[in-house]
Amino acid sequence: MSKFMKEFKEFINHGNVMDMAIGVIIGGAFTSIVTSLTDNIINPLITVITGGNGTTVGGLVVPGTNIDFGAFISAVINFLIVALIVFLLVRSLNRMQKIADKLSHKTKEEVAPAPVCPFCLEEVKAGATKCPHCGSDLTKAYSQKA
Repeated sequence: MSKFMKEFKEFINHGNVMDMAIGVIIGGAFTSIVTSLTDNIINPLITVITGGNGTTVGGLVVPGTNIDFGAFISAVINFLIVALIVFLLVRSLNRMQKIADKLSHKTKEEVAPAPVCPFCLEEVKAGATKCPHCGSDLTKAYSQKA
């Protein structure tokens, strides 16, 4: 149980909760846009194609029952559009993460560690001839090591 609590604390502190909350809010807003698209554009097109009367999708409602194939088709189209957009977002975020990882990896490789004074063990600028901390002559120290 303590391992579970530790993982939960890491999850909360890592920022995933905030990312998830933002995703839920954006997902809700986007779902309403897609629902409007299917209700106001796609369903009327289906009505025109199937010869409906304007209030229901003609030929797709079973008379005398609550079976409405038009509503089902609308929900499927709604789901497919949302799933496609989420897939494209995740795919683009993964690509950006790979590029960021490559850039950070190259940056870490290209940065050489700063030289260290052999006398006081403090960092000095590359090419320095005297240590700014202890005043030692670094040219003599480096020539003796070589």
